[in-house]
Amino acid sequence: MSRALAVDIGGTKFEVAVVDDSGVIEQRGRVSSTDAVDAEDLFSRLAGLIAETDLDGLDVCGVGSGGPMRRGGVAVSPLNITVWRDFPLHERVAAACGLPTFVDNDAKALALAEGWLGAARGVRNYIGMVVSTGVGGGIVLDGRLLDGDDGNAGHIGHIIVEPNGTEVPGHVRGVLEAEASGTAIAFRTGASAKEADLDERRRVGTMVGRAVGSVANLLDLQLAVVAGSVALGYGEDFFSAAQAEIDRVAVLQHAEGTRIVPAGLGADGPIVGAAAVGFVGQGQDLLGTGS
Repeated sequence: MSRALAVDIGGTKFEVAVVDDSGVIEQRGRVSSTDAVDAEDLFSRLAGLIAETDLDGLDVCGVGSGGPMRRGGVAVSPLNITVWRDFPLHERVAAACGLPTFVDNDAKALALAEGWLGAARGVRNYIGMVVSTGVGGGIVLDGRLLDGDDGNAGHIGHIIVEPNGTEVPGHVRGVLEAEASGTAIAFRTGASAKEADLDERRRVGTMVGRAVGSVANLLDLQLAVVAGSVALGYGEDFFSAAQAEIDRVAVLQHAEGTRIVPAGLGADGPIVGAAAVGFVGQGQDLLGTGS
């Protein structure tokens, strides 16, 4: 049995856990990732979590981080972590844990986890999404997770869904992340995303459904698996609105019937996904492609 140190880098929290290759979480710790003075202040919080974790007998470290990034996490610039710009995450985490370390986008990590153990298990074509502080995605086609030139394939948060939409600082007007992320909701409504009313929850679902329907048309896939505090927190209000918009948009024959469902791993998806990045880096075939 292999065991991984799993590291999830989020816009509001860092989480570290030990996860085995059946997906069982053995240890877990978290710390806030907000209000850091600078890059080193922020990394020191992560290093502290790693130092508190029992690393004996672990085989690998897998990291899921917001992007964009240079392939393998050589340098990361998460949109929702402003103090990290071209931060050498791979090098720093590897030094902190002393394990073979692999880094990928957090939404791609989530997509891996859901294809391995979650709601996309056994499905060869799907998109995994995180709708939380930010919005990201990972795409699996023909049983393989797409990478792109620099490892950033699937960045659905930056496709335009509402050209005359919200002008959120740091975003192109009308992109999905500026319409559906927790950050955008708070900016638009003046209150925490958790406090959004029914109309806002449905609006967010509609924007995500519009993006998913467009991706289904483009890539010939019929499943979207969605995690993240906004999507899962809004529940049926979000998913019913998203499905209705998908049904409106995905009308090409190959895209008809596209479904959007909650992530099967729930809140554990990101940390299991981080572990999955490590196991895949070791050469394990979690998606059953034989490749």
